[in-house]
Amino acid sequence: MSRVICKLKLIKAKLKLLNSSVGDVSLPASEAKSELDRCHIILLNNNVVGDLIDRENILLKRKALDLELIRHFVIGSVPLNSRDNLVRLVTLEKTRNSLFTITNNKTPDSDRACSSCSWRNQSTRIFFFEAELAFFRMVKTGLVDWLKVLVCVVMFVMLRAEGYDVPITFVESAVAQGAVCLDGSPPAYHFDKGFGGGINNWLIHVEGGAWCNNASTCLAKRNTRLGSSKYMDTQYTFSGILSKLQKFNPDFYNWNRVKVRYCDGSSFTGDVEAVNPATKLYFRGSRVWRAIIDDLLAKGMKNAQNAILAGCSAGGLTAILHCDSFSALLPGAKVKCLSDAGFFINAKDLTGAPLIEELYAQVVDLHQSAKNLPASCTSQFKPEMCFFPQNAARGMQTPLFLLNAAYDSWQIKNTLAPGVADPHGTWHDCKNDIKKCSSSQLQTLQGFRTEFLGALSSLGSSSSRGSFINSCYAHCQSGTQETWLRGDSPVLDGTNIATAIGDWYYGRSSFQKIDCAYPCDKTCHNRVFE
Repeated sequence: MSRVICKLKLIKAKLKLLNSSVGDVSLPASEAKSELDRCHIILLNNNVVGDLIDRENILLKRKALDLELIRHFVIGSVPLNSRDNLVRLVTLEKTRNSLFTITNNKTPDSDRACSSCSWRNQSTRIFFFEAELAFFRMVKTGLVDWLKVLVCVVMFVMLRAEGYDVPITFVESAVAQGAVCLDGSPPAYHFDKGFGGGINNWLIHVEGGAWCNNASTCLAKRNTRLGSSKYMDTQYTFSGILSKLQKFNPDFYNWNRVKVRYCDGSSFTGDVEAVNPATKLYFRGSRVWRAIIDDLLAKGMKNAQNAILAGCSAGGLTAILHCDSFSALLPGAKVKCLSDAGFFINAKDLTGAPLIEELYAQVVDLHQSAKNLPASCTSQFKPEMCFFPQNAARGMQTPLFLLNAAYDSWQIKNTLAPGVADPHGTWHDCKNDIKKCSSSQLQTLQGFRTEFLGALSSLGSSSSRGSFINSCYAHCQSGTQETWLRGDSPVLDGTNIATAIGDWYYGRSSFQKIDCAYPCDKTCHNRVFE
């Protein structure tokens, strides 16, 4: 039973690490890492996982559960009677189909076939981790709620049906141009060809992953999927706006759909020729961007009739910063841009410190980004201020749609209330679950929303701009089916995100809506990090 308790702690720790997010400016997860290390040692000493875990590689970069470890634990250590068979089958099904790759570990021979499998998205990870956590609570207490198990199985089947895997493409030719990730590896993307009436339409969706602002933070990314294509899953599951199924993505399902992987730490703006021999870091984001776009142009995008440049988080910022230059490459196409959770505002933290502004200044300086930022912005503002869409988007010529939560969970956790501004952890519960915020904390969040809306209004009015600003505690809503288009998806003024963006792109109707303040919107899929 002590191992069951340790396993429970292990899953909690890994949940905490996952929810702290790869892209956080600060990762207040030292307690979780310590618990994780202790439990791994206990399990290793009990010969549960053998050589599966590389002792030198238990780092914060491990954001996913070792499903092989769970399999050994469930089958080998926890007796399962007949009524537990369904739970066991679900666990084995997850392992067999490996919704993620066990990265940076020695993978047992039995799992070699799964080395190219990948998780669909972070919300899927969190769901299954919570399901595992719930299961081990049942084991610990001896209670099995069959209704909950049935719901888990149904949701599992639904999630599997909503997405499909697309293989990775490495742009090997980019290496000769010096267009490489932080570690010098080639850039990459995932490409699903269009068909039927969408064969000459292109949707480019850029992955997020925050930024690195000094040698230390860039080195931390270098040996992860956010700094090296060597660590990227060879399959990426397309869903939401990337889905090829008409019922899940009615306006863009048959387009050529591309997921650009993020591996430079500067929203594809950096270009430094010199490479420090001590760190061996490459700051070549701008070159990476052009190499990927050139590769896609050669594969048919040059003939595009319709095109959308989109992205999530730091990828959403990429869509803004590169929007006009992308449009210029497709003079014969109808080009528009979509920024999902990319409207980062210049807000101060709880102590009044300009943390995000300082971060952007360091990013611009380290990556020498100034020359690759929109000239319409740098002619009026300091380069680092042009990382803020409230400045960069003012002079844009290409139509832009802004999809954002007014209570953006990344910005609340990292801009408003980062660990450095909350040394005693007063905001810990509130940041992890907005329902746990105190009245005074909610008042602060309402102030953040007011500031967010003020930054939005500073862009001025534009009939070509679209906006879907809901009152959810969320970050990125276009790439997951549950928020993009499903029966329970978020709506604003009775319209879901997929319909709003489709109507805007095709000119069926304009959409510029701002939600009422939290907690009025009952359709939100609010993020819960613990």
